[in-house]
Amino acid sequence: MKKLLVFLFAITGIQAIAQKMEGMVTYDRTQDYVKIMSRMTFLSLDQKERMKATNKNYSSKPTQMVLYFNEDQSLYTNADEYWRSENGQWSYRNSDYIIRRDFKQETQSDVIEMLGRTYLIDDSLKTPKWKILNQLKDIAGHICMKAETEDPIKQQKIVAWFAQDIPIPAGPEQYSGLPGLILELDLNDGDVVVTASKIDLRDVSKELTANKKIKGRKIKSADYDKIIKDHIQTSMKAQENPYWTIRY
Repeated sequence: MKKLLVFLFAITGIQAIAQKMEGMVTYDRTQDYVKIMSRMTFLSLDQKERMKATNKNYSSKPTQMVLYFNEDQSLYTNADEYWRSENGQWSYRNSDYIIRRDFKQETQSDVIEMLGRTYLIDDSLKTPKWKILNQLKDIAGHICMKAETEDPIKQQKIVAWFAQDIPIPAGPEQYSGLPGLILELDLNDGDVVVTASKIDLRDVSKELTANKKIKGRKIKSADYDKIIKDHIQTSMKAQENPYWTIRY
């Protein structure tokens, strides 16, 4: 009888943990405009100086993003419709950016506003080839392990820190596929850093099933990659910053 009780308590504990494997993560997304522009060898020194002066007011306050997740799916998007500077003098509407992942059905469905129009990207789920390393880091109270990959289109080094105690393959931006929830993402050695500031384990079925109808051009992932690649190449030839109108 005692062994049976121990077994039942163990099963109950496992079920309780499993029930908690859904929730919401709030991320702070910071973008270092000066660092990004310093890498652009195709821009003149004068262009870089003018861009530094223009963008210095946008560099202090991060953009807040949210990720809703459970064991089967995730939804990543802007926390607010508008970004506002800390002093209230600067504001702009955040571009539509809704990243859905269905891990059970192995599909992805994204809404991305860029280049003056909105794209609806529906395709089978594609995840990066991650290299998991031995380094550890504490993020929002969770011990995270380091992983690396590359963005072949934007030529960026990607570093992710994932929490093994939250065994959900979701993450911020368009990154997923690790054996734990990604709590920090570093694009190109600090050009953009997305870090979890708060994790709330709760029922998020309402947020995950909400489906706002947005009109746009339907394309596949390969089409999206080609649009990004062509835009970057065209901008470089014209000696223009490609990231004015696409997400870094």
